[in-house]
Amino acid sequence: MSRLEHETDLVAAIDRRLGAGRVARKALRYVFPDHWSFMLGEIALYAFLVLVATGVYLALFFSPDVSGTVVYHGPFDALQGAEMTRAFRSTLELSSTVPGGLLMRQTHHWAALVFVAAMVVHLLRVFFTAAYRRPRELTWLLGVGLLAMGVLEGFAGYSLPDDLLSGMGLAIAYSVALSIPLLGGSIGALVWGGQFPGPGVIESRLYILHVFILPAVMAALIAAHLALVARHKHSQFAGPGRREDNVVGTPMWPGYALRSLGLLFAVAAVLVLLGGLVQVNPVWQWGPYELDRATNGAQPDWYLGWLIGGLRLMPPLEIQLFGRTLVPNPFWGGIAFPGVVFTMLAAWPFLEPRLLRDRARHDLLDRPRDHPWRTAFGVAFFSWVTLIFVAGAADRLFYQFGISYTSQVHLFRAMTLIAPPLVFVAAKVTCDQLRRTQVRPGRGGPSRRVRRREDAGFDVVRDPP
Repeated sequence: MSRLEHETDLVAAIDRRLGAGRVARKALRYVFPDHWSFMLGEIALYAFLVLVATGVYLALFFSPDVSGTVVYHGPFDALQGAEMTRAFRSTLELSSTVPGGLLMRQTHHWAALVFVAAMVVHLLRVFFTAAYRRPRELTWLLGVGLLAMGVLEGFAGYSLPDDLLSGMGLAIAYSVALSIPLLGGSIGALVWGGQFPGPGVIESRLYILHVFILPAVMAALIAAHLALVARHKHSQFAGPGRREDNVVGTPMWPGYALRSLGLLFAVAAVLVLLGGLVQVNPVWQWGPYELDRATNGAQPDWYLGWLIGGLRLMPPLEIQLFGRTLVPNPFWGGIAFPGVVFTMLAAWPFLEPRLLRDRARHDLLDRPRDHPWRTAFGVAFFSWVTLIFVAGAADRLFYQFGISYTSQVHLFRAMTLIAPPLVFVAAKVTCDQLRRTQVRPGRGGPSRRVRRREDAGFDVVRDPP
């Protein structure tokens, strides 16, 4: 049976049962561009599926109860006889006595780390190739919203075990909530049920947010994001036969569907291997959270490092009026800084057309070198965020070299002011050079063909870029 006959039979079967033959035929013939970078978004999607699958298993055994304490008697000798909440005890049981619990916990944690990382890299690819231009502005906004929700979802899950690190994270979050001008006290009391740590309602609320609300909202946004991608068709890099009004690549069935299915299995297999072989978040080492305890060098999951860096680097600036503090210091690093980042990301597809006076539809992607100003701004902006992220995670490394914490803070403050302009200039000059010379790093420069002349000599012909 030929591929066309197989496709016809499949469409006919769908049409007989659902009356959707026309839609099925169009879906099966949808063309995907052949470029590895388009799979970054798929990696994020498949990590999300692993998160849902492992999260369902964990929800069967986890208890969000922190209203009282119990005495631990289990396989972790260092915690024998320790008082802890039922939330922390259920996390220990998931890590020891529940069949497959530790594998599911660690796979779930690794999937969260990969999920956010894949979204970030995918966002960078979309930005530097200008895939956000008309008519894909809403698709970009949905992606930025998914990234923000992914960070919030990760924080909610990270806070559930009620271990020492997650408790300290909630204490920091409470301080940031209180720093909201005018409304901070009311918001903190409402969310935590009173003054920190409150009567224990925060855990159950985080559980509902993490298990029910955010996954459902994110699934809806992912569906809308994919629907818009299909509606406007995939953008593609310029090349032979590629125009603004077509897509050159592999059709959905059978080529791309099987390829994507293989990527799904590969992502799931890597995450399960990481969950089984690489330890992550060993809560039995941290112990239960207590108000009078703290740990030096505590680090959150990587996607929260930039917020910790913002809190660390912000100078002691507070706005006061008549002896009252209107804007406390944690507001700048915990709310204003991420607000600036996500506002810039959301606004960029609408700012660029005004700056360039270009409101035309674009289905062909740009190479970063072809628009030096955009590339230079993007590199400078993301390097600024990256420096603040490093500032939130490098203190233990610097301490090993005898560099004091205060010196680190001053160093990173200076770097966040000096490095972005230097990076901007370097990226702009590099893009101009690459565009002028058409050199392709890693490919040996522009391709050349040798053509034989009638007099038996040879000419070297340079192919267009």
